[in-house]
Amino acid sequence: MPRGPAHNGDVLLATYSGGKLKLWHVPSRTCVRTLAEDRQTMIASFNPSGSRFITGGAGPGIYMYDTQTWEKLQNFQPSDSPNVMDGHMSRVYALTFFPDNDERFVSGGWDDTVQFWNVQTTHSIRRISGPHVCGDAVSIDKTGTQVLTGSWRRNNTLQIWDAETGAKIMDIPEDFRGHSQIYTCHLLGSDHIIAGGSRNNLCRLIDRRILMSTGVLNDLPGGVYSTHISTRGVLAATSSNTLYLAQTPVRP
Repeated sequence: MPRGPAHNGDVLLATYSGGKLKLWHVPSRTCVRTLAEDRQTMIASFNPSGSRFITGGAGPGIYMYDTQTWEKLQNFQPSDSPNVMDGHMSRVYALTFFPDNDERFVSGGWDDTVQFWNVQTTHSIRRISGPHVCGDAVSIDKTGTQVLTGSWRRNNTLQIWDAETGAKIMDIPEDFRGHSQIYTCHLLGSDHIIAGGSRNNLCRLIDRRILMSTGVLNDLPGGVYSTHISTRGVLAATSSNTLYLAQTPVRP
C-alpha cells in the first residue's frame, strides 16, 4: 500500500488462488483484514493515493474496492456488444495504475489483449491486441507514456508500446543464453527492465540503451513467476520454492 497518514508503507495486500485477499502488517506479521472473492484471485493493485484497490483473476471481471471499508465499488467488464471488445474475455493476470493518476489503469490477460480503463466507465476505453499475459507482466513508465508487456510465448515476449496510441515502439531481444517465456516484467526508471519467465529459467536485468542483459540470475530451479526491486536496488525473484535476493545498481 502506498505510504499514507495511517501507515509508513509497511502494509501488504496479498492475493491467493483460493480467492482470498489478505491485508498484512509486515513488521508484526499480522493479518489485519481478510476478504473472500468467489473466484481464483491472481492480482491486486492499489491506485497511487492508496484510496482504492483493484483485483483480477479467473474470469473477465476486474473489481474495485474502497481501501478503508473494503466495500466493492465497481465491476469492470466487457459490454454485451458482439462487435466491440471493450473488456477482457478470459482470465486477468496483470493490473497497474498510471503514475500519479487514480482514474486510469491498464490490465492484461489470457485473451491476448491489454485493456485501458477509466474508473468512471464500466467498460474499457481502448486496447492493444497481441500480448499473451500470464502473470504480473504489464508495467507503465514513470512518465505514463510507455507500456511494457511480457508474454508467455515463444516469440516477441517483451514489447514496449505507446500508451496513448497503442503503437508498438520496439521488441526487446532475447538473452543470448536462451529464450524465456515471460511471467513477470517491470520498467525500472528510464533505462532498465527486469523480466523473468520459464522454459529457460532466468531473471534478466536489461539495459534499454543497449538492449542487452547487464545482470542475470540463471540456471534457476524453476520458472520465475514474480520480481520486484526495492527503493535500495535489491532485486527479489521467486523460482520454485526459493526467494532470491540480489543487489543491483538500479533504483526504481
